[in-house]
Amino acid sequence: MSSVHVERKPTVFFALTGLILFFSFHYDIIPLDRSRAHRCSVNEGITSMPKAHILLVEDNKVQASIIKDYLERNGYRVSTVEDGMSAFKAAKTVNADLILLDRILPDIDGNDVCRWLKLDHATRDIPVIMLTAKGGMSDRVSGLEAGADDYLPKPFDDAELNARIYVRLRAKTNQDELKQKNRQLEDMLTRVESLAIMDQLTGLYNRRRFETIFSNEFKRASRYQLPLSLLMIDIDHFKTVNDTLGHQDGDIVLRELAQVIQSTIREVDSLARWGGEEFVVLSPNTTRENGMRAAERVRKAIANHSFTNLPGKKITVSIGVAGIPDPDLDSRDKLLHAADLAMYTAKKNGRNRVESA
Repeated sequence: MSSVHVERKPTVFFALTGLILFFSFHYDIIPLDRSRAHRCSVNEGITSMPKAHILLVEDNKVQASIIKDYLERNGYRVSTVEDGMSAFKAAKTVNADLILLDRILPDIDGNDVCRWLKLDHATRDIPVIMLTAKGGMSDRVSGLEAGADDYLPKPFDDAELNARIYVRLRAKTNQDELKQKNRQLEDMLTRVESLAIMDQLTGLYNRRRFETIFSNEFKRASRYQLPLSLLMIDIDHFKTVNDTLGHQDGDIVLRELAQVIQSTIREVDSLARWGGEEFVVLSPNTTRENGMRAAERVRKAIANHSFTNLPGKKITVSIGVAGIPDPDLDSRDKLLHAADLAMYTAKKNGRNRVESA
């Protein structure tokens, strides 16, 4: 392998230095040029940034030493390996920001190494610059088709190497920032979606979300002749709690009661806050008789629960249950209305009880 050519032509040097200075003023990037003027112009913007870590894959020890020395003098941290298998392992362990990959290696062709790096989820985003003495067009095309981000024929000018590294690191930084912003956007959309479907006080589904679930489950039950039960739950004398203790304590009761119901029903059941002190439970594949049993478990769990802000006092609920199949309940509205009527019957019959439609 040929040695690094370090002779600089003035025109090329100043043009590339100007390019690097332009990017340095507009983007706070990592590498430092050896020239004193360049260091002075960029030091202020990069002092707080970590050094870029470059993985150098080069089997010629002399060439590896020359390139490594040059890169380190320009502010990079450098790890070196001499063959393709070592490159695979190092790429996953040294946390490299960029890989300089020799095309000709003793065990595996550099193109194959690059191809596998780009196929691996852990390494595919690391920029790869291919270094090779083969500078023909077909060689360049094959390297780029293997996934290389850039291709630099040997011998190369050290300033050109630095500029190409600089540009690839800047592109990677932009990609990483974009990915971070996308993740932040996804998190924000998730929170917005949660706000749209959740009741903010209890953490349960809100009425809007429940109606969507109810519609889907009713259609499924009707189509396949499956049982479906609906429980309408209302807190007894909740107005008294608010009037005597205040709405803040009333909110605590609502949150605790929601947790009690959630812990009592099945995972496949859907629980939502219907409004005020009313809750609703949808139980798929559940007959009305089994729905009555489930409602009774909920009623007992609430009646036996000791609320943290109501020492010595108990909270009870009235529950109405309706279910299909039932020839009289051939729509969602009718099923909901039947459960509502049953709940009011429970209120009328003394509260703290379960009634069915």
